[in-house]
Amino acid sequence: MFRPCIDLRGGKVVQIVGGTLSEDATAVRTNFVSERPAAWFAELYKRDGLTGGHVIMLGPGNEAEARAALAAYRGGLQIGGGVNVDNARDWLEVGASHVIVTSWVFREGKVDWARLAELVKFIGKERLVLDLSCRIRGGEYFVVTDRWQKFTDVILSADTLEKFAASCAEFLIHAVDVEGLCRGIDGELVSKLGQWSPIPVTYAGGANSLVDLETVALLGQGKVHLTIGSALDIFGGDGVRYTDAVAFNHKSR
Repeated sequence: MFRPCIDLRGGKVVQIVGGTLSEDATAVRTNFVSERPAAWFAELYKRDGLTGGHVIMLGPGNEAEARAALAAYRGGLQIGGGVNVDNARDWLEVGASHVIVTSWVFREGKVDWARLAELVKFIGKERLVLDLSCRIRGGEYFVVTDRWQKFTDVILSADTLEKFAASCAEFLIHAVDVEGLCRGIDGELVSKLGQWSPIPVTYAGGANSLVDLETVALLGQGKVHLTIGSALDIFGGDGVRYTDAVAFNHKSR
């Protein structure tokens, strides 16, 4: 299924090349900056009955736009970016269906299981999505954090996903090496996620045609959903028409 997104940077809806995200603003490659507010996209997704989408805050200065999007589509969007045990419940109360957490449960490149357990106890695993976005090193998919620049010691595998699945409802996994490049999905990763994950996964990275939706549905064995960003016409792309992606979901149902 197609799952929509709203990526926010500097208070604007954007699409970026994921691998260039860093503290150095001049190094970030941006594919698209919208003049429309986040709530416009949220209202569009609500109108078309799209579920499982997410709002990601890429750095500071995005909270107002994120809150507006969640208010426009209460219960229809997940929220990620700087989420921790102190603010998770607040985001749920203002309309997020789930909170997405990554860096807060990883410290110094390792999983902080105590922090994860604390968060699960606080909001419940059914409202938690774990972001296990990854990059390839030595032929393995390593989870990366801190703007996708810091490698952890966690390698994606059937055992890894089984263990994390006990603490969350879904996974969000960006294939960072192909994110924003519109050169096609990482089919090998999608296939592995379909084999390994016992819970739903939203995959993002590289999608550039409607065929990618069909491929993810097949390789992901019905468990992997696809976020399309830079290739989508509503984000300035020319690879996929938003209306076609919506129609794919209606047909699939």
